[in-house]
Amino acid sequence: SPDKPLINRAMHGIYPPGSTFKPFMALAALELNKRSPSYAINDPGYYMLPGSSHRYRDWKAGGHGRVDLHKSIVVSCDTYYYGLAVDLGIDNIFSFISHFGFGKKTGIDVEGERSGVLPSQEWKMKRFKQKWYVGDTVSIGIGQGYNSATPLQLAVATATLANNGVEMRPQLVKQIENAKTGVVTPHPPDVLSRLPIKPENLEIVRAAMIDVT
Repeated sequence: SPDKPLINRAMHGIYPPGSTFKPFMALAALELNKRSPSYAINDPGYYMLPGSSHRYRDWKAGGHGRVDLHKSIVVSCDTYYYGLAVDLGIDNIFSFISHFGFGKKTGIDVEGERSGVLPSQEWKMKRFKQKWYVGDTVSIGIGQGYNSATPLQLAVATATLANNGVEMRPQLVKQIENAKTGVVTPHPPDVLSRLPIKPENLEIVRAAMIDVT
């Protein structure tokens, strides 16, 4: 970019994760028993909170019809995740999805990484001196609102999902050779965590992501 030619966007760029956030929402739904694989909604193309006339619109005018969890990922149905976010609540979203490294640095062996934001009630009060509203939660469900992440964070989170819940620290250095002695010190891969996620739930989300392509 001519205005920011030297910015390392992978580590320094902070962006709303958008629909790349949905697979982690789906996994939270399964793990916290808020959705079963067969549970389906009828998507008219928008979502409305009870007692409100405001429409949170789906990206597809007219909606996607009947949508279960598998289809919600494959077609990236906003309406499904608006409702799911409200049913989960921001506390559950924050506590579950933080396990995938959102809102904190990955620990890559390069300086200058930024942490992004995985919002919570406490974060909003500290940042804006405002309480959390249900409408805030709706937007979080599709990776918008106060959500922000680096491309590197998303790469690590998605790799963790693909790697059966094993989170690896990203690294560039494979080994270090002493210039004087020639002694080589290996820099082996570092496992950050092994998430206690049910294999069957991981497989449901992984299969849906494969069908996206």
